[in-house]
Amino acid sequence: MEVAVVHYPAERDRLDALRGQDAPRLLLVESEEPPPQVDDCLEDWIRLPASDADVEARKRALASRHEEHSPERPELDENGVLRRGAAWVALPPVEARLFTALLERMGRVTTRNDLNAAGWPAEAPDRNVLDVHILHLRRKTAALGLAIRTIRSRGYLLEAVGPAPDAPLNGRGTAAPIGAPARA
Repeated sequence: MEVAVVHYPAERDRLDALRGQDAPRLLLVESEEPPPQVDDCLEDWIRLPASDADVEARKRALASRHEEHSPERPELDENGVLRRGAAWVALPPVEARLFTALLERMGRVTTRNDLNAAGWPAEAPDRNVLDVHILHLRRKTAALGLAIRTIRSRGYLLEAVGPAPDAPLNGRGTAAPIGAPARA
C-alpha cells in the first residue's frame, strides 16, 4: 500500500479526501504551523524540514499499521477456518499451521525451514510434502484474493492480490450457490 504524503496545511482538501478512503497518510507539517490533531492509526506527521530517512521511516511504519489494521487482512481461527471479507475456507491442521507461519510474515519471505518447523514440529518431511501442501493452500486461498508466491531458493511469500470477497464461499474456496448455506 502506497502511503500518501500530504503537505499540511496547504493540501487540507486532499487530506480530507484521503481520510475518507482510509488511505495511510503522512503529513509534512510546515515549520511554523501547529501540528494537526491525529486520532487515526493510519495518519502521522513530521515537521519540516525533515530528513529523507526520517520521512521514509514514518512511511514504513504507516504501511505496516495499514497492513495490520486492514479489514481485508486474513484471519485464521483456532479451528482452521481462514476468513477474509465475507468468505472463508477450512484448512486441515497441517495447512493451518503452515498458513499461520505465512500470515505472521505476510508480505515478507517465510523460509522453507520455518514452514517445515511450523507444519511438522517433530521432524521435517521430504521436500515434496511441503510443496504439495503449499499447492493445496494456493488453490484454497486464491478464492480469498490471496497468493502464495515462490521466492526461488528462499521460501514463500503471502500477499493479497485482490479485494476481500464480499460474498460467502462454500468453505472449499469456491462460490456457494445463491441461497445455499455455506458448508465445510
